[in-house]
Amino acid sequence: MEIVVCVKQVPDTAEVKIDPVTNTLIRQGVPSIVNPFDKNAVEAAIQLKEKHGGRVTVISMGPPQAQDALKECIAMGADEALLISDRAFGGADTLATSYTLAAAIKKIGTVDMILCGKQAIDGDTAQVGPEMAEHLDWAQVTCVSRIELAGQTVRLEREHEEGYEVVETSLPVLLTVTKSINEPRYPTVKGTMKANRKQIPVWTAADLDVEPQHLGLKGSPTQVRRIFTPTQRVQGEIIQADTAREAAGMLANKLVEAKLV
Repeated sequence: MEIVVCVKQVPDTAEVKIDPVTNTLIRQGVPSIVNPFDKNAVEAAIQLKEKHGGRVTVISMGPPQAQDALKECIAMGADEALLISDRAFGGADTLATSYTLAAAIKKIGTVDMILCGKQAIDGDTAQVGPEMAEHLDWAQVTCVSRIELAGQTVRLEREHEEGYEVVETSLPVLLTVTKSINEPRYPTVKGTMKANRKQIPVWTAADLDVEPQHLGLKGSPTQVRRIFTPTQRVQGEIIQADTAREAAGMLANKLVEAKLV
């Protein structure tokens, strides 16, 4: 079985910086990590490979430094890695990103399953995975917390606000996974040595069957126009009293004083 995992290298949330001119994230010189949800996707793919056989390929779209994230995934147990990197991809929103990643997956060839994290911690849109499925015309299931594979049939447990939903579909399929699906393993010494020796191929726009007008900022229908720090709200007041009746009376008096009632 051929599994592709899409991962994103994201800025450490404590070090997020924004370019005031382009309103996009500044990535150069900022400490980066593998998006935590994507690590769960990598772990899920490795577990499927260990149980059913096959190969796991991890891909990422980003600057050259994203190779560090890919090597970490190889150290965890992924077989191959691929970086999609080109200045033409810069500033891409979710639609342009999903278009580019889908084109890369088409070039890879036969793929049975694509795994993604539920969302990235920098954008929090949860859109790239589902949009990739649309570009590929694949079935998709989001917020997956359990995967069972039997031949060409995939039985999934889907997590949502009111509980869990059991869904069955067939390969090929794209899945986005939640953190509750597993606990990602740590890279091994042997895996780290393998990753350090690995030469990761880099594909540019010229290597993909893509239309330039759909790439990067040019192909992004959504763009950030303004970034600002919200004004701090007036802090609330906690009413403390010995009984609920007394607290309610104090609240009523304050509302009357404020001419709200």
